[in-house]
Amino acid sequence: MPSTFLRRTMASTVLLAMTAAVAAAAPPGAHAAAPATTHVDVDVRAGLATVGDAALGINHAIWDSQLGTPAVADLLHDAGVKMLRYPGGSYADIYHWRDHTAPGGYVAPNTDFDTFMAGARRTGAEPMIIANYGTGTAQEAADWVRYANVTKGYGARYWTIGNENYGNGHYGSAWEADEHADKSPAEYASNVIAYSQAMKAVDPTIKVGAVLTMPGNWPDGIVGTGDQGTWNTEVLSRAGAAIDFVDVHWYPGGATPAETLTKPAQIQDATFLLRQQINQYAGANASRIQISMTETNVDVGRTTQPGALFLADVYSGLLAQGVFTVQWWNVHNGIDKVSTVAGKTDYGDYGLLSSGNCTADGTTCEPPLNTPFAPYHALSLVGSFARPGDRFVAAGADDPLVSAHAVRRTNGDLAVLLINKDPDASHTVALNYQGFTPSPATPAVATFADGADAVTTGASGTAAAQTLTPYSITLVTLHPNRTEAGGPSAPARPTATVTDRTATISWPAVAAGVKYEVYRQNGGTAELLGETTGTSLTVRNLDPGRRYTVNVLARDTAGRQSPPSPPLTFTTGTPAGAACTVKLRDTNDWGNGFVASVDITNNTTSALTGWTLTFTWPTGWQTMNGGWSATWDQNGRTVRAVGDALAAGATTSAGFVGGYSGPNVLPTVFTLNGTVCTTV
Repeated sequence: MPSTFLRRTMASTVLLAMTAAVAAAAPPGAHAAAPATTHVDVDVRAGLATVGDAALGINHAIWDSQLGTPAVADLLHDAGVKMLRYPGGSYADIYHWRDHTAPGGYVAPNTDFDTFMAGARRTGAEPMIIANYGTGTAQEAADWVRYANVTKGYGARYWTIGNENYGNGHYGSAWEADEHADKSPAEYASNVIAYSQAMKAVDPTIKVGAVLTMPGNWPDGIVGTGDQGTWNTEVLSRAGAAIDFVDVHWYPGGATPAETLTKPAQIQDATFLLRQQINQYAGANASRIQISMTETNVDVGRTTQPGALFLADVYSGLLAQGVFTVQWWNVHNGIDKVSTVAGKTDYGDYGLLSSGNCTADGTTCEPPLNTPFAPYHALSLVGSFARPGDRFVAAGADDPLVSAHAVRRTNGDLAVLLINKDPDASHTVALNYQGFTPSPATPAVATFADGADAVTTGASGTAAAQTLTPYSITLVTLHPNRTEAGGPSAPARPTATVTDRTATISWPAVAAGVKYEVYRQNGGTAELLGETTGTSLTVRNLDPGRRYTVNVLARDTAGRQSPPSPPLTFTTGTPAGAACTVKLRDTNDWGNGFVASVDITNNTTSALTGWTLTFTWPTGWQTMNGGWSATWDQNGRTVRAVGDALAAGATTSAGFVGGYSGPNVLPTVFTLNGTVCTTV
């Protein structure tokens, strides 16, 4: 459940950062300039994640009297919801399922577990259940599994141990109930193991999840008093073998709609860091551990179009990166601080559907109960876009005000989701395809426009060009010009052995007599790195310390190309035995900033009369905010430190204060006087 500490609502009217420019009157005979065309690339050779059976989710809460009603279940079914979370955010850590109580909280009538399950079945959604960690026990959780899956035969597969348990006061802020005397991540990990063992003793087929924090969100990066590492590293290193998935929440904030709508750009780095943490700390076979995103929402524009645009962008972005379920907070929540966003009344309600209530003074009331807000229609459009079995493929736009996502369907169709985040202007989009030739027929188009109360459908534009109205979401579905059957199957996920400049990529053979092509993903396109009749390829001239994502495709003698392999992401290293060595460490982190120590070693036999160390921030939301033991400055994303003499074989230490407003991807490539150093 959203906490006061992390999710604040706006107390006054929200003003858009991007306002329309007022056009001056043109002289007689003058013509207004046509709007610039946004170019969108879609490349089906660059494969991403496949949409799972439980991809589209939402939260139910036991204070919601509409939980499980036919009207709500049918609305969620129509939107394509495939997973429902229960019993609701922070209430999970005070909820006792057996007597359906939540001491200290409100429990609405007809919201017990069996009622929830009846609603889930009517929706056609799988349950995700939160076991009470804060005030419960492992035995209580195991008994719930027994009741659900043995007594009732519900087949509930996914169970999370607690909710936002890092909010128990261990890091200073306390909103999550936790009666354990020890509130450390080590204690939580110990109990996760106990819960998992007790629950799986009842039903070994269930999947158990542990609560982590999303990279870039509080308390990511913070090491609490007495801890050996951050919350994530402690939980993963101690309980990694006992869990099947990790559960994160993401409320990225933003003071304006414009700022909020930039946040989805952080998804790829955040999920990369989270997967990196899992692989590094969760022990053997860590790749089996999945990621769920069970809460997300916005601070500004929750019931209006910014919330809808954010939802469409975030669900698509997370699913493309392999998150197996994404869940909005929540179905009903109630009116909060009312504001005006882009000329529309926003009720500050986290819910997808109206609660039909009014402000305390009675001056403003929501629409009638269960009226869908704008994010509901966005969810419905995403449900039509990303269906179970669809495969995300690379898509990208050259305009930051337009987001593009694409999936290839199992029948060969291509669906492209286009999001215009400009509140004032339409955008003409020119679409370019690689590895796919669309039918010349007019494509099917579904649109959710600003202020609309439903998604509209029809045939419009062409496969090559679409016009996006301001603040809109558009789904374009394209048939292939022709369908080729009988091509080779997709190769399995490749592996790679990397150095600083090369990567040897290998994969299992799919058939005799085929040729393999290796593509590197580059935004919305794929770059051919090489081809071979063998099952490995060495790629040279790579950049040190750079992240690469590749796919392998097979082509038979008839020229038919397979679907892409699952993607492989790897990062090149830095040169071994370089003339210099750099060691950077995050020595003190507070969630949006950190102290960095930098050790620089001159590995040569010659003294340096002066030195200049340079690195580039991996993201645009990181800054250097002053340093010591050198003269520090930043220009764009490039940071430079200038120091005095450095003797042969000697090491000098310097440091700086860094800031970040998203996932803190630390730099790994440093140059000293123009030479790339070894990074340790």
